[in-house]
Amino acid sequence: MSTPTRRRTSLLALVPLALFLALAGLFYAQLGAGDPSEVPSALIGKPVPDFHLDAIAGLTRNGEPVPGLSSADLEKGVSVVNVFASWCAPCRAEHPLLTELANDRRIRLYGLNYKDADDQALRFLNGLGNPYTAIGADRNGRVGIDWGVYGVPETFVVADGRITAKLVGPLTPTRIAAELMPAIDTALAAQAAP
Repeated sequence: MSTPTRRRTSLLALVPLALFLALAGLFYAQLGAGDPSEVPSALIGKPVPDFHLDAIAGLTRNGEPVPGLSSADLEKGVSVVNVFASWCAPCRAEHPLLTELANDRRIRLYGLNYKDADDQALRFLNGLGNPYTAIGADRNGRVGIDWGVYGVPETFVVADGRITAKLVGPLTPTRIAAELMPAIDTALAAQAAP
């Protein structure tokens, strides 16, 4: 075989490799496109799903049982509903930020304890503190499914019984300032408008 023929054969052997690399690059670019925490929710602007969740057994505040959570609790005013679990490491990381958020008297902060055992949730909240006004124990995850939850943590802003914003993933100081507080301010402004 002559040298030009060998060179041509070698180049032809590289064509499948080049095609594979081009396709792999295209798939990688598509998978990496966008922010996975920006997941649109079909529930934005819609009423919260109808639900009633029991309280976490044994959870108290100032000697009184902390109540469970239902859709009726979210009918008036602006609320933030945080979906969390004791087994969720990012939930533990965002917890101090939720404790600070609970001091904002313009809102009520509620918890939805997702697919968790009461004793584990109790240990988590007793160890880190309980920033929530009420907490619903979604032991089997059914209510979370109705809310469109596919992982924890997730945080929702609710105004007068309607979901106005959804944040997927853990809250950070930056996300609170750039996403959560503007969503709360928008919900409060909409309430104040005639």
